[in-house]
Amino acid sequence: MSIGNAARVTVRELRSALDRQLTPDAARWLATALTEVAAEPDLALPRRFAEAGRRGGRALLAAAPAPHQDPPPAVPAEALAWTVDDAVRALLLAAAPAPADGPADRASTVYRHGDAAERRGVLRALGPLDLLGPYGLRDDAVPLVSDALRTNDPRLLAAALGPYGARHLPAHAYREAVLKCLHCSVPLRAVAGLPHRTDAELARMAATHARELTSAGRPVPGDVRALAGPRPTATDPLPPPHPAGT
Repeated sequence: MSIGNAARVTVRELRSALDRQLTPDAARWLATALTEVAAEPDLALPRRFAEAGRRGGRALLAAAPAPHQDPPPAVPAEALAWTVDDAVRALLLAAAPAPADGPADRASTVYRHGDAAERRGVLRALGPLDLLGPYGLRDDAVPLVSDALRTNDPRLLAAALGPYGARHLPAHAYREAVLKCLHCSVPLRAVAGLPHRTDAELARMAATHARELTSAGRPVPGDVRALAGPRPTATDPLPPPHPAGT
């Protein structure tokens, strides 16, 4: 079973999954790469980051053997779940000492200079990195999430709405991002935070989208119907408001 995009996963859990899946050659490469990045991050991180797919592999990262085969998704499988190269890149970023400019500075550098797979790796790494240290990334990496949400690449959209984006995006930006996922056929199971961040306004937006689809003679996907459905009643427990407000 692969590790889903919305899963809250730690660096230690990623390392454990990689230890089960990497070939001996890939494991030796990773050990060397982590040592180099810890010692000379400015020199080693960009080079090792670019090599991650070729040296570590691009298969889905397995948490355990899959009990069954899910139906093929409407978007690439790597939009829905971690890949080996995503996990390798997260470990590389975690191994690099924090720069003086802030905890998100190295992530920003490799994101800006990376290709789509490298950018996806950065976005996925934000969740585990946010769990490191006493303060995590705070909202310093939100500009990277916002940049990814301006694309139409389902792999970047989904990765941007992993646990970090769900935790730090302001309410209005989160709503717009979820609606964009619906437009781009990204399944909502890939979106983190929905149980706690879905509100009446997001439901209204989904209902409007459903009406537009119906008016155009197009089917309304199950995700749209579910999001536009009844909201919790006053007796249901509600999560605390997001600090970013509405």
